[in-house]
Amino acid sequence: MDTVATETIRIALVQSCWHRDLVDRCCDSFVDELGALLPSAAVERFEVPGAFEIPLHAKLLAGTGRYAAVAAAGLVVDGGIYRHEFVASAVIDGLMRVGLDAGIPVLSAVLTPQHFHEHDDHQRFFAEHLVTKGRELAGACASIVERTAALRAG
Repeated sequence: MDTVATETIRIALVQSCWHRDLVDRCCDSFVDELGALLPSAAVERFEVPGAFEIPLHAKLLAGTGRYAAVAAAGLVVDGGIYRHEFVASAVIDGLMRVGLDAGIPVLSAVLTPQHFHEHDDHQRFFAEHLVTKGRELAGACASIVERTAALRAG
């Protein structure tokens, strides 16, 4: 833990712009909470159009060797057709593959709510829920980055 705390730890955060008002809440709470949990972390934010584009961007970032971890945030909604299931699966599977191939932690707060509707109740619920998910993502990120650094240090 001392090794991790003494140097700047770069974390990439890739977010989709679809439902940006909600996803931004997740990203903001991630950055705030990670700063409290891992003060030596520096988060660089990157945007992609939708969740489907997240895995490729995560792979490109992970391949640079500049980041201790890559985190992702997005919202894949059920618009009344089954396509969201394919997109959600592709995104999550792609992120897992990036982490395994790159050998760095890749974390996800890409949510896939069923029956999402853009009415006030769902907007309000997901606005708060995504703040919680951002905090949880930060907790997982801080923990796994510290553990990974300890493993690599021997």
